[in-house]
Amino acid sequence: MEFSIKNVFSAELPADPNRNNTRRQVMESCFSYVSPRIPGQPSLVHASDEMAKALGLSEQDIASPEFLKVFSGASLLDGSDPYAMCYGGHQFGQWAGQLGDGRAINLGEVEHDGKRWTLQLKGSGETPYSRSADGLAVLRSSVREHLCSEAMYHLGVPTTRSLSLCLSGDEVLRDMLYNGNAAYEKGAIVCRVAPGFIRFGSFQIFASRGDKERLKQLSDFTIKHYFPEVKSTGTQSYLDFFNEVLNRTLNMVIEWERVGFVHGVMNTDNMSILGLTIDYGPYGWLEGFDPGWTPNTTDAQAKRYRFGNQAPVALWNLYQLANTLFILVEDAKPFEEALERFKKDYAEQKFAMMRSKLGLALEFEDDPVLIDRLEQVLQLTETDMTIFYRALAGVEKERDAGAALTVIKQAFYIPEELDGEIHEQWTEWLEQYITRLGREDLSDQERASEMNLVNPKYVLRNYMAQLAIDAADSGDYGLIDDLYQLLKQPYAEQIEKEKWFAKRPDWARHRVGCSMLSCSS
Repeated sequence: MEFSIKNVFSAELPADPNRNNTRRQVMESCFSYVSPRIPGQPSLVHASDEMAKALGLSEQDIASPEFLKVFSGASLLDGSDPYAMCYGGHQFGQWAGQLGDGRAINLGEVEHDGKRWTLQLKGSGETPYSRSADGLAVLRSSVREHLCSEAMYHLGVPTTRSLSLCLSGDEVLRDMLYNGNAAYEKGAIVCRVAPGFIRFGSFQIFASRGDKERLKQLSDFTIKHYFPEVKSTGTQSYLDFFNEVLNRTLNMVIEWERVGFVHGVMNTDNMSILGLTIDYGPYGWLEGFDPGWTPNTTDAQAKRYRFGNQAPVALWNLYQLANTLFILVEDAKPFEEALERFKKDYAEQKFAMMRSKLGLALEFEDDPVLIDRLEQVLQLTETDMTIFYRALAGVEKERDAGAALTVIKQAFYIPEELDGEIHEQWTEWLEQYITRLGREDLSDQERASEMNLVNPKYVLRNYMAQLAIDAADSGDYGLIDDLYQLLKQPYAEQIEKEKWFAKRPDWARHRVGCSMLSCSS
């Protein structure tokens, strides 16, 4: 197993001169050198063959003892000098000061086929940024991150990736629901992979300390290596950089909305500067369509990170980044104009995305009314978002609303509620939709094909991940691979796997791990 190590982050940015692995405030540095904790008895649970191939690894490499040693943290790659990154952030709207990689350690950067990837172990031990925590991770959270990273990639959502999931062979103490009932669980390590793991908070920490020199150094580095489209120089380069970050962030949120994904913890330290979905903690997909739903138990009251608030929160986070980069530009107006543009662009891009989900290739002035009304009727009775949009492709423009209602009926959790006024409102919307389809040039079959490219049939519902976790906890890793293979083709029919195209079962409605999750999940 050989890698072409081409570290640029640690080679070009300032390092913490203190190599002691002690909790501390790290000043004037982008990272601290630290080695992974050596696991007690590591074993490989699962590896992504596609991510491995992207890194130049073969099936034989994955099966090798060296692969297990490196990606469990037991040994280091030749030429590797691991490090943890320093950053700050706003958590639930409040400035939290220095945070940093408290349980993530970067092994380094490798190149293959002209692409550079950063390899990062999550759950591999404490760092100077661990605060009062142990820097470890447990099997349940690691299964969720490993599967979701790859599932999101195949859905077409910008995301970090996952190469491997290993057990450490050690027990880790966790209070899953933060209710005083701590218990020992199996420790695990995920190898996360991305072009880079720089976050909004990576810039904020320097601004908060008045460290303009390091802020400029990190900004110049990020533009140079990750934003080749920024050709300008001087203060204009930072404005162009901000606009590109804004565009990527907006695209990411639109893609989340398209597939019904809720991140759950959109703190500024969990926002990738590259516009990638990062830090899979208490995430989830909408089961019943509910813009007010959050998967995060910590957010259950305020619901700051609910599905319908993700775009406003992204804008709020971009505002914090603008405040940070203002130090380099000293002119607020361009940032204000960019942030105002976000609102306009979001409305336009969401409209285009929703039209694609409804199979509307042409654009008419009454389309916004049709879309707004749909989001209202979807909430009249509990309606599964994924199943609804997938089934909607089967509606034919020559049939009536009654036939259309039969086509989508499988999406309703309580079909008996589809009576009286609720039935009347659904019928009215379907009549409008069928009339609207009559103005399209595409045939029903052509439209269905287009809709099935943007409306996934299979997503990683929380109960599915929990079933895989339960099996893995008993030593059976088969379901992890079954779901991994299923989610490689989320838009394909996969008739032989139809059992996963189903509403959340009743037993999973309130079960721990199947609905809302804590930040330790």
